[in-house]
This record gives sequence, structure tokens and C-alpha cells, in this order.
Amino acid sequence: MTDEVIILIAEDDAGHATLIQKNLRRAGLRNQIIHFLNGQEILDFLFRTGNGPQRDAGRSYLLVLDIRMPKVDGVEVLRRIKADPDLRKLPVTMLTTTEDPNEIERCHMLGCSNYVTKPVDYNKFIEAIRQLGLFFTIVQVPSIS
Repeated sequence: MTDEVIILIAEDDAGHATLIQKNLRRAGLRNQIIHFLNGQEILDFLFRTGNGPQRDAGRSYLLVLDIRMPKVDGVEVLRRIKADPDLRKLPVTMLTTTEDPNEIERCHMLGCSNYVTKPVDYNKFIEAIRQLGLFFTIVQVPSIS
């Protein structure tokens, strides 16, 4: 992945968001990372609504999306992204504590790129994020309009 790709993290748990960022850095990623606290914030950014920051056309983004978030949950965020002609090619990694096979299948049916379960064990969580970071170093990310 090139440095031009901006990593978006939509995660309401500040501790998890910090761990994700630190371990993506430990995996060698130096990309800009933008953190969003809820589903509405990431939707406002991507769809260029609201008063906060908004995405730039022609930039490449990669989204790490928690499922359980306030205001708008991650599954609904994913559904809206994949329904939009400009945003549907945005790679979305679902990151959540649930291992419910129905939830996993639903996210894949909606178009997520991959699904990572947050282990409850701290060391396993760190290792999962490190592996995700290594994956991000080789993935090709398209720009979005």
C-alpha cells in the first residue's frame, strides 16, 4: 500500500482505536490515519455532509469499521457505502467482537472486503491487528470519486 492511502478507523472504543493505530504503525504502516467515534461521523466524512472533515475526491481510502457503534451501526454504514456508486469500491474491513456466522455472512453479502474478529485476549487482539497491518501493506486500493 502506498503512503497516499488514508486509513479510516470507525471505532467508538478509544482504547481499541489506540491499539489499532499503534499496531498498524508497528506493522510498518506510515499512512495517515483518521479516527471516527461513531457511524454517523464516518458517513458524514464519506458522503461529504455535516460540519466535520470530508473526504477528497480522487483520494484512496481504506476503512476499518467496527460493527457495534452508536448513532449508526457498522452494518448500516457498510450497506450505505456499498449502495453508493462512488463509494462501493472502498475496501472495508469489518472489525468486531462477534463471531456470529450470520453477522459474518451478512457483512460479506453486503460487500465487506474482509472480517476480523477482535479477540477478547489483549495479546491476541494485538496480533490480529498486526496481521491486518501486514495485509494492508500489500493490498492495492483504488481511489474513489
